[in-house]
Amino acid sequence: MSDACLDSSAPRIYGARGYSDLVDWGTQSDPVKGLSHSSGRLLFKGPNNSPETGLWVCTPGTWRLSIPRDEMCHFLAGRAIYRSDDGEVIHVGPDTLVLFPAGWTGECEVQEVLRNVYMLV
Repeated sequence: MSDACLDSSAPRIYGARGYSDLVDWGTQSDPVKGLSHSSGRLLFKGPNNSPETGLWVCTPGTWRLSIPRDEMCHFLAGRAIYRSDDGEVIHVGPDTLVLFPAGWTGECEVQEVLRNVYMLV
């Protein structure tokens, strides 16, 4: 069985926790501390970029974050702290599922390399 079938009527990645055929997505914009670097694999992007879903991996660092569309994240590995501008602190780690609503703003502090599956709508 192949690790991924991305050109299918039902795109999929097998073994997402260890999948390594990633594309370099560059450094995170708006850095606060350190330079987090992202890579990933787009699974699907619909008309007008909605929905968009894929696998995202990010190295440690802190940056400002503004969520433009509802984004669901299922964290598979790593650790991070999300701090909203209104003071809420959200700790994420393996097997954490979070929905960031459109308009959510704050900071993300990646402590251990993060890996998540995401969907933007």
